[in-house]
Amino acid sequence: MGEKMFGAFWRTIRKVPRGKVATYGDIAYAAGFPGAARQVAWALHAHGHELPWQRIVGAGGRILLGGEHGFEQRMRLEQEGVRFIGLRVDMKAYQHSFFRGKSTAAKKAGSRVHEKITLRRKTATKRTKLK
Repeated sequence: MGEKMFGAFWRTIRKVPRGKVATYGDIAYAAGFPGAARQVAWALHAHGHELPWQRIVGAGGRILLGGEHGFEQRMRLEQEGVRFIGLRVDMKAYQHSFFRGKSTAAKKAGSRVHEKITLRRKTATKRTKLK
């Protein structure tokens, strides 16, 4: 499962073009593993040197790396033309969309995955409340 998941993340990360960014959650969702944002970070840690790692940011455009690695990520993104608002990437201008221009069938498939996850969460919440 891990190799399949990480491979899907790596392929998805490579699709983020120069001058654009995606969140860890975006990568997980687009790769078919919604809710696995933390595992995206693990996949980047395993093979980040071979990937455009700087293009993956936290929710809301935050750089989550600390110290010199965070500074390096910001510098690399700025060299690609990405602009920041304070400490965050301007996500309205620079967030990559994996589903823009995709066929209706692909959008529906992504929507079905989202609906299943939402249903699972609602069911789990109901079970918790009943206990």
